[in-house]
Amino acid sequence: MDLIRILIAILLPPLGVFLQVGLGGAFWLNILLTLCGYIPGIVHAVWIIAKR
Repeated sequence: MDLIRILIAILLPPLGVFLQVGLGGAFWLNILLTLCGYIPGIVHAVWIIAKR
């Protein structure tokens, strides 16, 4: 299941984080990072998914 979440995180980083943690602080941080740049959003999303 984590592999699917990582693939989703590469395509849509906030969705990958949402599937992992819900509407918590990590989700909103990921939206901010994705708006600042697509790559930081991907890195954060993969890190959140791999950490849990």
